[in-house]
Amino acid sequence: MYKSIIRPILFKFDPEEVHHFTFSMLKKFPFLTKVFLPKPIEDKRLEREVFGLKFKNPVGLAAGFDKDAKMFSELSDLGFGFVEIGTLTPKAQEGNPKKRLFRLKEDSAIINRMGFNNGGVDAAVERLKKNKNVLIGGNIGKNKVTPNEEAVNDYIICFEKLFPYVDYFVVNVSSPNTPNLRALQEKEPLTQLLGTLQQLNSEKEKSKPILLKIAPDLTDEQLLDIIDIVKETQIAGVIATNTTLSREGIISENKRETGGLSGKPLTKRSTEVIRFLSEKSGKAFPIIGVGGIHSADDALEKLEAGASLVQLYTGFIYEGPELIREINKRILTRQI
Repeated sequence: MYKSIIRPILFKFDPEEVHHFTFSMLKKFPFLTKVFLPKPIEDKRLEREVFGLKFKNPVGLAAGFDKDAKMFSELSDLGFGFVEIGTLTPKAQEGNPKKRLFRLKEDSAIINRMGFNNGGVDAAVERLKKNKNVLIGGNIGKNKVTPNEEAVNDYIICFEKLFPYVDYFVVNVSSPNTPNLRALQEKEPLTQLLGTLQQLNSEKEKSKPILLKIAPDLTDEQLLDIIDIVKETQIAGVIATNTTLSREGIISENKRETGGLSGKPLTKRSTEVIRFLSEKSGKAFPIIGVGGIHSADDALEKLEAGASLVQLYTGFIYEGPELIREINKRILTRQI
């Protein structure tokens, strides 16, 4: 029903407006998901224990969809095993000027240059206080006006405020839409940032997993640096990958838009990064695989390449909630 009826209607309108419309409809009429969508698969065999947390299934929602922690409960009801909120910054910011979100229908892709638009960490915390049983990841970043030399302070603020209310953290230094942010992926500043957060983490009564989200555009040499940094700082793992700046093979006219590209064109590259990190590190740390998952086969490829969990974003928009069921059904069949 989603692909044949709902999606064609939604795709006639501006993608950002549709996003907010969908959120408001699910908030006002939560029963709609039960009426129009099949019941999510629940099976003990789908449970996964990764970096000390128990996930009810290995299919999560990637950051960027529920930036402000407004819909994590409703999204969990669709069948996601976990929901990653954010990217959150210390202060609220509007992000980049609109229009900033573009569909590339011919490529089953999206380009976004949102720019960490969010209502700030304090507002999200108030909503997270109402969370009952959804496993939440907190994706954190820096404000646009914060210079890179002071970026660590922004991450510390978000870390401290979110700590009681999220199950794991994701350090986002790989978005292409905040000026100079990706420079923080270089070995020295990244080691300092992650080391600082890990020190604060170790001082807590009970520490929480910290993950690093990386870009798909890193070279093999840079990926080897990532492995070294993860081992040195002893963070819990890596999310591979964020959006890409590449436009290779894209046919849609919207390819001229600046921003990060997500969707099917990223499928192969994100899997390559997962496999490289897994093999070169000797499976030293867990990896969450994200990027171009539009089918159960795409998800299984990432799991077989070395991912412990997977996340959806663009595939969820194009394929609908049924994709969550399809992936979990195939995992049960294949027993991965």
